[in-house]
Amino acid sequence: MDFDLDPPNGLGPLRIGMNRQSANVALDSLRDVSAVSTSDRPGQHIFRPSGLMISIHCTRDMLEAIELGRPSTQTDRVVFRGLDVFAIPARELVQRMGEHTSIEADPDDPASFVASDLLLSFWRPFAADDEPEEEQGYYFSSVLLARPGYYDTPAQATERLQQSS
Repeated sequence: MDFDLDPPNGLGPLRIGMNRQSANVALDSLRDVSAVSTSDRPGQHIFRPSGLMISIHCTRDMLEAIELGRPSTQTDRVVFRGLDVFAIPARELVQRMGEHTSIEADPDDPASFVASDLLLSFWRPFAADDEPEEEQGYYFSSVLLARPGYYDTPAQATERLQQSS
């Protein structure tokens, strides 16, 4: 199954800004009912048979971020504008994402990248760009889609609040 990242709106039935109860129902609808994982935590995350993890993050009764963890099989794909974000080597994905938007290394974790205009971030535990055998560094391990303002610094958050007043 393909899961299309649609920033800043969400992923399938999971819509950024929806209330927690609706997010819980939407998350539950993404399960494969023929193979429910014992690792599932209702209202937090599910694991599909492919190993794809889908996690929701709510604050103040509102869905503010959706995180997806790399599946172990290609049965499920996470796609952004035709790019399978977990099947393309991290270095190549960053390059190809750069054709759509600005994407930069996270200053606190240079193995991870943030496309702040799209509200997407890509994480891997370490960089191993030249070693395909080292899947945990060669490919991204997770992608996070977030609400506007999620990546703001405190100064940017203050400015955003002043603009909306």
